[in-house]
Amino acid sequence: MFNLFSKEKEAKKDEKHLTLISVAALLIHSAKIDENYTEKEKTIIKNALIEMGADQNNLDEILNDAEIREKDSNQILEFTKEVKNKSTDEKKIVIEALWNIIYSDEKADMYETNLMRRLSGLLYLDAKVVGDIKKKIKSNQ
Repeated sequence: MFNLFSKEKEAKKDEKHLTLISVAALLIHSAKIDENYTEKEKTIIKNALIEMGADQNNLDEILNDAEIREKDSNQILEFTKEVKNKSTDEKKIVIEALWNIIYSDEKADMYETNLMRRLSGLLYLDAKVVGDIKKKIKSNQ
């Protein structure tokens, strides 16, 4: 009986871990879109993962797995598939991290802004919400 509960707990832990890898892969993809993946961007990604419930002891493992997954992928749909089923608050954390990554070098190029337009649709977020988060990030620069 207790074994059943521990298996369910382990399955939920694995599901959460895989979701965090997908989130991190999406964030890594956005960081690499300008061909300049920096330590500052990695820190932004780690902070977003912590906000979404990642254990600090597993951050490097999640990041490494996500970097491999992002490198082996040819489209963002597989990353957004898991994120779009999250709560609006969790999606906002992801969007905020994305804008922080984009503006970490104090400018957004056309590829980055196009990515954000696509992601707001893929994640089922209202453009106004995404725009408000963008304004917030830009004003904090």
